[in-house]
Amino acid sequence: MNYPSKLLNEIVDEISKLPGIGKRTALRLALYLLKQPPEQTQSLADALLRFRNDIKYCKICNNISDTEVCEICQDNSRDHTLVCVVEDIRDVMAIEKTGEYKGVYHVLGGIISPLEGISPSDLSIDRLIQRIQNQNIREVILALSATVDGDTTNFYLYRKLTGLPVSPEISTIARGISVGEELEYTDEITLARSIQNRVPFNKTLKSKDNN
Repeated sequence: MNYPSKLLNEIVDEISKLPGIGKRTALRLALYLLKQPPEQTQSLADALLRFRNDIKYCKICNNISDTEVCEICQDNSRDHTLVCVVEDIRDVMAIEKTGEYKGVYHVLGGIISPLEGISPSDLSIDRLIQRIQNQNIREVILALSATVDGDTTNFYLYRKLTGLPVSPEISTIARGISVGEELEYTDEITLARSIQNRVPFNKTLKSKDNN
């Protein structure tokens, strides 16, 4: 597409780099911003820069936070002996919306995916192991998406955690979630029941061996 302005072409190119946004949507957004008062565009630009430069990752759970330790990890009313392992912040938000989970989290920052070049060393697995070794963790819930990569990551974590001198109970969310479904898109009721009806991870291994 030929644009009447190099500046318009530049902003469309940058916006279209965002996930799920094509050139046409990027053009529509760019033209919308052009029609707004300059202070609104400046406010958006400032918010983006503050978000990018000032956002922190909780030093305990790796969740996105405004402070060194996130609000969930600071909350003494939560069960800090129960750790739910998730892929990213979107999964924390999905589980929190259910209102059923009262433990804390550990955000991996992704899942193992050989096709995308993501290995265990790219994730915050070592920090999870350190938490278990240094804190009184009684149970770890593996709450990863029901996909091939999610299952691969679950099994890797199970092998790593069961080999620790002080090994916590390891469970996984019940498969009320369809195989292949991303956790963040699961409805709140199904997700809440999956957390409540979690099962020991080793039982899922036995069921696979029997198939």
